[in-house]
Amino acid sequence: YGSETTRRRNLDLTLTPATRRVERKLETLEIQFGDLDRAKENLTHKFKLHGETLRRRAAQDEMWVAVLAALELNVLYGYVVELFHYLHSQVLEKVPDLRESLPTFTSILRRKDKNRRIGDVWESVLEVLGWQEGHVRALCAFFVARGREARYCRPSRRLLAASEVTAVMTDGIKNPLLRESLLRAVQTIEKGRTTGAPM
Repeated sequence: YGSETTRRRNLDLTLTPATRRVERKLETLEIQFGDLDRAKENLTHKFKLHGETLRRRAAQDEMWVAVLAALELNVLYGYVVELFHYLHSQVLEKVPDLRESLPTFTSILRRKDKNRRIGDVWESVLEVLGWQEGHVRALCAFFVARGREARYCRPSRRLLAASEVTAVMTDGIKNPLLRESLLRAVQTIEKGRTTGAPM
């Protein structure tokens, strides 16, 4: 009996360090599983927020533009493209020495907040036209949202007169800022054609 007790005591002494190691590993795993659960909850929350954001954006897109026929969309898209080209040319006219560093309209948008001179010229161009920064942002959003499905048509190939385009916007554009911005774009381009200003 004594030898059996001694053997069990020795076995317990042998197992104790191993048991402690196992316990520590289990504790570590529990902590890791807890971290994983929290990470999963955070990801689930983020995905839910992202999904809500996408749904809001889709609803906003639907709100901005109702049902526009391909012809109508192409005409509006054409005016927006020409307006961007016109704004680009107006800025370059005031800073001809920066022509090489401002090859596109988007290069102006990227640099106007970083370069004081470009920013001042940009603001003066908008002021002369009676435009606000928000009008340009609305047109940029329209350009990005509808650019894939629209196709640029030269003025000579457009089958809608300016008055018809205005009617289309009144009926087809739900967002007031976008509607006003598109109307301003049409008026600016058409006025430039009438006065012979470069477009």
